[in-house]
Amino acid sequence: MDHAITRSKATTKRLPWGWQAGLLGIGLLAATVCGFASHSTPPVSQDKWKFDGPNAWTYLVKQVDFGPRVPGTPPQIKCRDWMLEELKKGCPDAHIQQLSHRWSQTNKVVDIYNVIGTQNWKDAKVRVVLLAHWDSRPFADGPNSPLPYRTKPFPYKPIPGADDGASGVAVLLELAKAIKDRHPGVGILYLLDDGEDLGPDMQEMLLGVDYFAKNLPSPKPDYGILLDMIGKKDMVVGEEAESLKYAESLTKAFFANAQEVGLGKTFPATLADDIEDDHWPLIQHGIPTLDLIDFNYDQWHTQQDTPEHCSMESLKATGIALESFLLRNPPYKP
Repeated sequence: MDHAITRSKATTKRLPWGWQAGLLGIGLLAATVCGFASHSTPPVSQDKWKFDGPNAWTYLVKQVDFGPRVPGTPPQIKCRDWMLEELKKGCPDAHIQQLSHRWSQTNKVVDIYNVIGTQNWKDAKVRVVLLAHWDSRPFADGPNSPLPYRTKPFPYKPIPGADDGASGVAVLLELAKAIKDRHPGVGILYLLDDGEDLGPDMQEMLLGVDYFAKNLPSPKPDYGILLDMIGKKDMVVGEEAESLKYAESLTKAFFANAQEVGLGKTFPATLADDIEDDHWPLIQHGIPTLDLIDFNYDQWHTQQDTPEHCSMESLKATGIALESFLLRNPPYKP
């Protein structure tokens, strides 16, 4: 597929939440069709989920402690090596996928590293790629940054990337351990993609996931779920508009499951804004992908994107939403 891409995380207008709350009922109804059986059930009660929120929080803080994970810097290499070892705890075959990019800001080649691991990939009946970017934006060009920081040419002011980067990776690293050997019918590929936020413009963003999408594994994923900015306090994640457009049955099924396991307040089936994000390259290559993202984050692309503005409870809610969805019987399939 070749869809026109017109929006970016750097330019997308943020819309207020809840303005189409009436979609809740529609979402729950639609989830009973298109690959999501109404009689499928989560396998265990809520108090038995294995996803560990405190462990995920430790993973978030550890990434930020490395410093901004900007391609071509020492924190990038240190974080890459640490993530690889952590991912191996849930995926023994974890490995690095490397590519190079000549960055317009320095005219020097920087290396981009995707960290990838799989579980039960070859023998599965349905396969899903779970992804989150791990790099840090080199520019504090968000709307709440000082004017000189967000005026082109942007000065080099790398962000800590606690919510925008570290949060999604933290959830996936913990999830890989929590559901290891518990999903015989579902193959999972964990993609920690690099170069998502390099920039300054879209021509130099989404680098790692774009490379992955152009070099899909065989067999290829049936669908994908992206985690981006899912760590802020009092998080609310609605149905991202492009996910609804290109992965409607998946989006409805995921949000219906969240409602069923008691996470409807965090994941309400209400329409959210659209965004050109890591899910776009996958969608363009035929992989319907859901983007889980909370747009309302005042510290976005600022140097205040730090753990103090994030919450272990948000990481835990996201982890349980994923764990319960992936372990449903029968599993979701597009």
